[in-house]
Amino acid sequence: MKPTVDFLQATLKGQFEYALLQELAEVGQHKVAPVGTYLIRPGEFIRSVPIIISGSVKIMRPDRDGREALLYYLGDLDACAISLTCCMGSKPSEVTAVVEEETEFIAIPVANVDSWMCQYSSWKQFVFQTYQKRFDNLLATIDEVIFHKLDDRLTTYLQKKTQSCQCTVLSITHEEIAQDLATSREVISRLLKQFEKAGQVKLMRNKITVLT
Repeated sequence: MKPTVDFLQATLKGQFEYALLQELAEVGQHKVAPVGTYLIRPGEFIRSVPIIISGSVKIMRPDRDGREALLYYLGDLDACAISLTCCMGSKPSEVTAVVEEETEFIAIPVANVDSWMCQYSSWKQFVFQTYQKRFDNLLATIDEVIFHKLDDRLTTYLQKKTQSCQCTVLSITHEEIAQDLATSREVISRLLKQFEKAGQVKLMRNKITVLT
């Protein structure tokens, strides 16, 4: 569905100038993706870049053995820096993007991603801000791996999840958390039991309520 200029003005909160909003209305697609939808898989060529309006998208990178490590989440008015890079370099994706919470977004054709860099200062600024945000995420992840123990990383992980979905009840399994943190399910289950005893979480079947 094509978005209207009025819808884009209200939704994008003054992010882009009017001329760019007009182009977005002409070439963009307004979409809603249910939980579990894969927006991109490794090896696929990216045909459009999403700007997230609401919801949550998890970006992961697989290794040679098929395991996937969490890179970051996309939320309100976010775009994927890696997708932007692949678009401008005409390279296949190296990441997986899967919808965690029902996600509303504007899909922008790849042909416009590069041309708007020279044409619109607001788009150029948006792309640079996206790269900076993802670089900050990368530094934070490196800090967690190098300087923090796994229990600290798990606490940070749960905090990021609740912030991303703006909720305190997470529909997630211990196995999924273990995959995201590149560890074993048994280790995650043991730590979560410790967290529960300390009053930090409440554990249910395939759900975790974050209490602190």
